[in-house]
Amino acid sequence: MPDHRSVLHVDMDAFFASVEQQTYPFLRGRPIGVCGDPEGRTVVAAASYEAKRRGVKTAMTVPEARRLCPEIILVPGDPAKYVDTSVRILAIYTRYTDLVEVFSIDEAFLDVTNSAHLHGGAEPVARAIKREIRARFGITCSVGVAPNKLLAKLAGELDKPDGLTVILPEDVPALLERTPVEKICGIGPKTKEKLNRLGVRTCAELGRYPEKNLRIVFGINGIALHNIGVGRDDSPVQPCHHEPGTKSMGHSFTLERDTRDRAEIKRHLLQLSEQVGRRLRRERYAGRTIAIVIRYEDFETVGRQRSLRNPTGDGHRVYAAALKLFDELYREGRAVRLLGVSVSNLVRDLAQLTLVEDRGDGGLFAAADALNDRFGEFSVARARLSERRPGPRVIPPSWRPRRE
Repeated sequence: MPDHRSVLHVDMDAFFASVEQQTYPFLRGRPIGVCGDPEGRTVVAAASYEAKRRGVKTAMTVPEARRLCPEIILVPGDPAKYVDTSVRILAIYTRYTDLVEVFSIDEAFLDVTNSAHLHGGAEPVARAIKREIRARFGITCSVGVAPNKLLAKLAGELDKPDGLTVILPEDVPALLERTPVEKICGIGPKTKEKLNRLGVRTCAELGRYPEKNLRIVFGINGIALHNIGVGRDDSPVQPCHHEPGTKSMGHSFTLERDTRDRAEIKRHLLQLSEQVGRRLRRERYAGRTIAIVIRYEDFETVGRQRSLRNPTGDGHRVYAAALKLFDELYREGRAVRLLGVSVSNLVRDLAQLTLVEDRGDGGLFAAADALNDRFGEFSVARARLSERRPGPRVIPPSWRPRRE
């Protein structure tokens, strides 16, 4: 096992503006500002680096931007274009790790602690991501590599644009000595002002300041501030779970450890299938085509699908089909890292006539779903899920990020 975590923070450089400059070559090298209606009352949503050098900033009013940079070109924003690019970039990240946390439409954290060795290390992963984004989209990103999210984000902002900064554990004390507290994400102007009044201007000074005194001034937030001062951040990279679109519904799960244990694999397949069934019913869908995905320990990913005679929203029927597909697809002796189950070929508002409902218990699913809605996922579940594991830890392919 690695002796410390390896976390990447990937931040696209002037994302909206860079996408527009790539789309329209005549904008390249020129100061542009992406906004809503260039002729209306709006603000600059993003500025190119050419405009930033003239003082134009995000959220600045258009008249103010024009005063600072009279030659600025205002471009109406195209959210669908930025979302599409973001989703395609996200797909690049997930080839290197299952643990991808979307921080915003143009930022993400990647935990490559247990997968970087497959690609030569964390820094080579960062360089490979930068190369592919530039080659495929013609835009750049800045990447920070560090032992935790706090330091990775700081590292990613040290050398923009198109930078790559690696912080090793032994580098942390010297870095904190020279880093002003306001450079840390989460410390705003008011907190900075309070800290400065206490004689605290750098992160290292914050770390040396008595924690009990920080708690007196900042309450419970004093603990978090102390952790910032010593460069500590134990928060995990949290893969986001998003509502999929209506073409398919699915869930995926990265196992806590790679396994060849068929009983454990079956339990995960059942849990994933029940989750899919529950979401189908909640959205009043049923589907005919069941698909599974298997990712092995070396990141090789395979999948297979099969259509049922009739659409279903019953998780147990989904599980029966998924298990057959797994038995056909699985290569004996290989350790499984990730499992996914999805249902497509959907129809809506179709009454479900399962065996349970045929016995006159048509409200059973509705009652169980209502209880789970009230008390939490799997509060009511099949007995075989009594030793269930945590929910999905990867992002479904149908995910679309919201514009921040």
